[in-house]
Amino acid sequence: MVTLAEVGGAQSYVRDLLPAAAEEFDVTVAAHGRGPLRTACAEHGVPFVPLEHVRRELSPRDLLGLAELYRLFRRLRPDIVHLNSSKAGVLGRLAAAAARVPIRVFTAHGRAFNGTSERAPGLYLRAERLVSPLTTMTVCVSEADRRSGVEAGTCTDERSKVIPNAVDVAAALPRNGAVRSRVEIVSVGRLAEQKNFPALIAAAALLPPGRAHVCVLGDGPQRRLLERLIADAGLEETVDLHGEVPDVRPFLAGADLFVLSTHFEGMPISLLEAMAASLPIVASDVNGLDEVVHQRVRLGILAITQEATSVDFGFLQTTLELTAGNLSHNLSVLEDAGLVSIQKGYEGRRPRTRVRITPAGRQALRTEIAHLKQLIAQVDTAPPGIAR
Repeated sequence: MVTLAEVGGAQSYVRDLLPAAAEEFDVTVAAHGRGPLRTACAEHGVPFVPLEHVRRELSPRDLLGLAELYRLFRRLRPDIVHLNSSKAGVLGRLAAAAARVPIRVFTAHGRAFNGTSERAPGLYLRAERLVSPLTTMTVCVSEADRRSGVEAGTCTDERSKVIPNAVDVAAALPRNGAVRSRVEIVSVGRLAEQKNFPALIAAAALLPPGRAHVCVLGDGPQRRLLERLIADAGLEETVDLHGEVPDVRPFLAGADLFVLSTHFEGMPISLLEAMAASLPIVASDVNGLDEVVHQRVRLGILAITQEATSVDFGFLQTTLELTAGNLSHNLSVLEDAGLVSIQKGYEGRRPRTRVRITPAGRQALRTEIAHLKQLIAQVDTAPPGIAR
């Protein structure tokens, strides 16, 4: 179950689970409204139950939504209820417990109590604490999301597990290598407060006129606000609110850069799709994203290690401001790719780990720097007063 059937990360997550889940289980999907999720259910022969009263907004209607879900669970008598998104997660766990559903699983796609509005985050925090004891297992899509839930008391170490989101890398379309006079920037997301598109528009206003084009894929309640901001900044030829599209891959294939200017996330599908398309990424430094966007860390490791015969693990950790676990993970990935070698030994009685860049690592660093320089070269010198 998910709150809405519209285009979105949680809906894509449920859609991608359907083929395997339908083979092993008797699956029914419930959500409000129309959208690609409803179509996906029909394609896989999965019954879809349209919900009338479960909506995104907080309102007295939620009591009707709770009763609607209770009746649904009593009628279907499922062994497992899997709930996605915050509203469905709260109402669904209450209704499932009342209907005596044995197993109640909640997947957190970013925490609503990390939101930006004054009222909703506090209400969701109290609500999630209330239903936490009713939860058999909380699935988090990032370690940061699980950690914030444990710290806030909305889940426990014993009853939470991290299963990162994923996309089919092989399904990505090849990049369009055409030489252009302007940088094509794409961003994907619902036009809502969480995604912080005003920040993207403000950033676009700092770019040299005519040297970049920003395409925003998505729709939502902030469309009129964003249209006004675009008009006030004179960016009608620069920023395009393109709307929802059934498939973002052609847009990613034709872009030079992906941007995600967001207030909070779990592990966004759009970001993974951009990575699968081999796009450079600029993203807000918020929950979960540093577990996905590793370019800064891994380029930093390669850049530092190329300057010496070998570099001490502790020096890398301090310089890059990483935890030992995070650095170890990134080093493991680079070692598996043949870009660095790791030597473990002792200095006296103390264990010591040193990192050495390989010839393949030096070539990968040169290639990445060349790509970044090529991207920068597509933009003319910024106007006076704008830092580069």
